[in-house]
Amino acid sequence: MGPCYSIPIPGDAQGVRRIDPDRLLRDVGRRLAELRSEKGATQESFAAEAGLSTRYVQRVEAGEENLTLRSLAILASVLRSPVATLLEPPRTRGTRKGRPPKRVATS
Repeated sequence: MGPCYSIPIPGDAQGVRRIDPDRLLRDVGRRLAELRSEKGATQESFAAEAGLSTRYVQRVEAGEENLTLRSLAILASVLRSPVATLLEPPRTRGTRKGRPPKRVATS
């Protein structure tokens, strides 16, 4: 199933659909969080490697930051993934709020 970013344009005979920018930002942010987590990086370590602030990465992942193409390229480079990977629909829709639970070290 493809991304659902589009909104029907009334009276459009050719079936062209408008993109919902807010949903796109949320989905790109969620996808970034998924890819970063898969690499085992924290927001802090990921931001440092990208040369960005942790707060910026947090805002991107929350869908609150309007990314530039430059930012997309930087983020994809740090992930070692094509930019198009960030535009794929996220595997999950929900976001976790707050700190993740502490991991208990096993001996």
